[in-house]
Amino acid sequence: MDQRISFITLAVADVSRSRRFYVDGLGWQEELFVPDEVLMIRAGGHLVFSLWDERGFEGEVGPIRRGDGLVPITLAHNVATEAEVDEILAHARRVGADPVGAAVKRDWGGYTGYFGDPDGYRWEIAVNPGPIGQIVLPD
Repeated sequence: MDQRISFITLAVADVSRSRRFYVDGLGWQEELFVPDEVLMIRAGGHLVFSLWDERGFEGEVGPIRRGDGLVPITLAHNVATEAEVDEILAHARRVGADPVGAAVKRDWGGYTGYFGDPDGYRWEIAVNPGPIGQIVLPD
């Protein structure tokens, strides 16, 4: 098996609401949108970010764990500068992200902040000064 990820799929309560947030709000470009079923967005050269209606997700994958607390996953968007982190967090706040936390310097040397999408998935916006941070930035 090749060492790569082809799709990241998240179950969402309302695909149209997710589309309004990601496409209309954040300005991302959809590759495929089927109302009440799925939204797919190219997120890299060979990576698709898929937002799938939770009923369809459960029908194929199995029951979703529900309850208090956060979903135990974060998605990260790394950038080159602290100013970019702040700009993206401000933009996320303007388009309805909730919550949006202020970015802070982390003990490991990075600068990061988080925002929540309409289903509570947390996006980390980060500058990672180490070698691993460099491999995830576009050329």
